[in-house]
Amino acid sequence: MQKISILYDASQAVLSTFELDEVLQQILTIASDYFHLQNVAILLRDKDELYVRCQVGWDDGHDQVRLPIGTGITGAAAQQKRPIYAADVRKDARYILSAKNTRSELAVPLMVRDHVVGVLDCQSENLNHFDSETTDLLALFSTQASMALQNARLYSLERHRASQLEAINAIAQQMTAVLDLKELLSKVCLLVQHAFQVCHVSVLLKDEEDLVLRASHGKLTGRTAEGGRLPEGTGLWQRALAEGKTLIENDVKPVSEDSLYVETGSSMCIPLVSFGQTLGVLVLDTTRSGAFNANDTQPLESVADICATAIQNAYYVERVKQLAYLDGLTGIFNRRFFELRIAEEIERAQRFGTGMAVVMVDIDQFKRLNDEFGHLLGDEVLRQVSSIFHQQLRKIDVLCRYGGEEFAILLSQTNAVHALGVAEKLRKTVEAWQFPGVPRSVTISAGTANYAEHGSTRDELVKAADAGLYAAKQAGRNRVCLAPKLGLAQVSGK
Repeated sequence: MQKISILYDASQAVLSTFELDEVLQQILTIASDYFHLQNVAILLRDKDELYVRCQVGWDDGHDQVRLPIGTGITGAAAQQKRPIYAADVRKDARYILSAKNTRSELAVPLMVRDHVVGVLDCQSENLNHFDSETTDLLALFSTQASMALQNARLYSLERHRASQLEAINAIAQQMTAVLDLKELLSKVCLLVQHAFQVCHVSVLLKDEEDLVLRASHGKLTGRTAEGGRLPEGTGLWQRALAEGKTLIENDVKPVSEDSLYVETGSSMCIPLVSFGQTLGVLVLDTTRSGAFNANDTQPLESVADICATAIQNAYYVERVKQLAYLDGLTGIFNRRFFELRIAEEIERAQRFGTGMAVVMVDIDQFKRLNDEFGHLLGDEVLRQVSSIFHQQLRKIDVLCRYGGEEFAILLSQTNAVHALGVAEKLRKTVEAWQFPGVPRSVTISAGTANYAEHGSTRDELVKAADAGLYAAKQAGRNRVCLAPKLGLAQVSGK
């Protein structure tokens, strides 16, 4: 009767809280104190393995072991769904050492309905410590312990879901407040990484046929730099994009290059879809294997949908901004954009010492062309010259209509010789071009100036390039001149 009373008290104790850690500690304390055990452990089930969740009395290092179901006395209890007892562990081949002083071991499965959720492992320094009555009492206690564990898990799950809903709501509120694409992507990674407690979050966006790593946040070592293009047809992200659904890989090989980060153990890739258009992929990585499960999919897909809509909105804002920076006639950038970008290029050249150049270009005798052939044909010449320049320049170069028939070009990461060569190539291409409706050649003159040979500020560089352009005009037009230096000007062309 006394033991039944003890069991009742023990059951009330483990069912008195919903906090998982508190429940586990209560189970350990009761098993240790009420049943006079030196070594007690609770092993929880993770798919087909048992791992030690908490213990008292085990030797150092032994609590890190993971046991397949069926291995050891605890594994046998989980497999057979009944208590397994070794009266003398030295005579039981299934025994796996956890404490050197152990002489007898009783493993009792923790079950919810017919499903094993873990094992209560009880060890004693005494041979044949567990009689049938003690075994029955521990089996009954394990039933109450299983209920307490299940309640704690459900409570934890509900709190986790509530926390996820709060996180989703917070992300949604903050996403609507950010319209700059770069800032938005950075914030997406930061918020998701913090809210869902993963090691790294990345946003990959489509650029034509490629995926580009546009933003990331976390602590892992990247294989691709931000802004880098990812190889076509490889990686979980490409499969998620192709199949249009969330994919999880919970066992990423350490040597595999199909992950964005060196230390990745698990990865989840969620397509970013807005109004039926796939924009890219949201990628979550963590170092632990088996980190993601199906329960994570729905809340993270909700986050991905919010992010995709915010990205689409940022795209629209970016396009509107670009329209403000585009010349209506030629479709290239206007002077307003030139003023914005020249400051950025000068700052980049100062910081990295990569050099940059300004090229000022003017269509020769354009007023006469307008007078002879009309403004409509003059406009067409401007459009075609703009198109020629656009085709001949690199993607990183900036082409602007500066005003009237004058153009300004920013050449990134270049030197004086290269800048002069680029301008000369443009001059030759225009001279050889057959402009429909214009019976004579159309030519251009250009002046080039380099940072920091001809100046280190916007005004100095533009003034120097203008001086080069003036020198080309004075020398007979259809020429390219390097900005004057020490009173001289270098001229190429006719």
